[in-house]
Amino acid sequence: MMKAAARSKTRLVEQIGPRATAAAQLLLDCALEDLATWPGAVCLAPVAGDEAEAVQSLDADAVVVQTGENLGERINNVNAELADLGYERQIFIGIDCPAIDDLYLEQAAAALQENTAVFGPAADGGVVLMGVRGRWPDLAELPWSTDLLFDALYGACARAGASVERLAPLRDVDTLEDLLALRGQLEGDSRPARRSLVQWLARQTDLSAE
Repeated sequence: MMKAAARSKTRLVEQIGPRATAAAQLLLDCALEDLATWPGAVCLAPVAGDEAEAVQSLDADAVVVQTGENLGERINNVNAELADLGYERQIFIGIDCPAIDDLYLEQAAAALQENTAVFGPAADGGVVLMGVRGRWPDLAELPWSTDLLFDALYGACARAGASVERLAPLRDVDTLEDLLALRGQLEGDSRPARRSLVQWLARQTDLSAE
């Protein structure tokens, strides 16, 4: 699930202005880095048709443009379209959590062998990853972008009779404080896109969280 960097990270834009676009592009590069090494099928789900054209050159098995009034509806619609294409097990990630690695994704895939859903909780009460075998219940009315989201997602799946596995929580990037914390979180990470992100952060010497 992706947006063009210029349309991403609105809370960061309020805090650091145009540099939020550069940060969003680096975060997007980290997600694409993971997808490049993923052994299974890869779907890119941009938010607009012009973005779909822009990602055609990337190595993806499917490109599905997001449709819907909110993130829950968009996830439901992407899920349904991919299910119709024959992709029964689906793992959804965005660009917000460069701490995700191959092992974390493999744990999510393994969880869907035995469970209907799997979640990677975010430290702030949201999620950094969500996976499903089959179709999600209706997600449109859930409290997206709040600290109540994980509990609401878990509850919606439980009420639908789904078995759910929870992975270890990770910190995602919504604010300047989250962004600055990446220097410590990614210290020693050898993946090139992560190194580029940490190096960019090191050059932003005037950034500080209040």
